[in-house]
Amino acid sequence: MSGKAYYPNNWEMYKEAPDEMFEPHTFEEVMEWKVAGWELPSSVACIIRVVDRNTGKVKEHTYQTEGHAINKMRKLIETPDVEVTVCNHESIHHLSTHSND
Repeated sequence: MSGKAYYPNNWEMYKEAPDEMFEPHTFEEVMEWKVAGWELPSSVACIIRVVDRNTGKVKEHTYQTEGHAINKMRKLIETPDVEVTVCNHESIHHLSTHSND
């Protein structure tokens, strides 16, 4: 184990819930509610999603402090062939880096 503290989540509860517990929504409702009106918990300063364009793998990093997120972004800026989406309490940004092939 890398020594990082486990960041708790409740995915098993949602996975095991029956379909009847979820109310269906239209695409427009989801876009308005979740995309146009996103909200992070107060304990989260920033979420960074990284897509490796060569492999298609996605990694998501959640930070409780802005300083740690800034340090991660400094490393990602130098990483070739990744797409980065950064979300904080005020904005969402999408960045892309290219290798010099």
